[in-house]
Amino acid sequence: MKRIGIISDTHAYWDEKYEYYFKDCDEVWHAGDIGSLEVADRFEAMKPIFRAVYGNIDGCEIRARYREILRFKCEDVDVLLKHIGGYPGNYDRSVQGMLYASPPDLFVDGHSHILKVKFDKTLNLLHINPGAAGLSGWHKERTLIRLTIEGNKFSDCEVITLNDKAKN
Repeated sequence: MKRIGIISDTHAYWDEKYEYYFKDCDEVWHAGDIGSLEVADRFEAMKPIFRAVYGNIDGCEIRARYREILRFKCEDVDVLLKHIGGYPGNYDRSVQGMLYASPPDLFVDGHSHILKVKFDKTLNLLHINPGAAGLSGWHKERTLIRLTIEGNKFSDCEVITLNDKAKN
């Protein structure tokens, strides 16, 4: 059993709440637009396994450290992580072929700043976009997700709202 923290679009912003909400997680996954090496280093220093992909705002240093697409196993779940991915019924062309040719069990992306947890019946996969956790962008609330993976099952999925952007 693994407890997973999922975050995206920090845009170089660090909030101590990331550590608070992810302290009991076995892994933290960042779906891109990390924004700075300093933020990446803070996540890596937290000591759960940190997996990340780069996003469209990430510069050369982040792109040298992380890949555009990451596919891996967590317990018995095949996971695909990519920053720009779209959503069920409207996947981005950059990942659409991969999803249809070999669907993962879980597809995690970011970019849109729109929180979405949705099961794709066509591809039989769970899609998660944790929304945006940073300050940059049009979103009104900063969000992240925690869930448990045991074997090939998902449970305890929680959406955590960090706070309204205006109250920082």
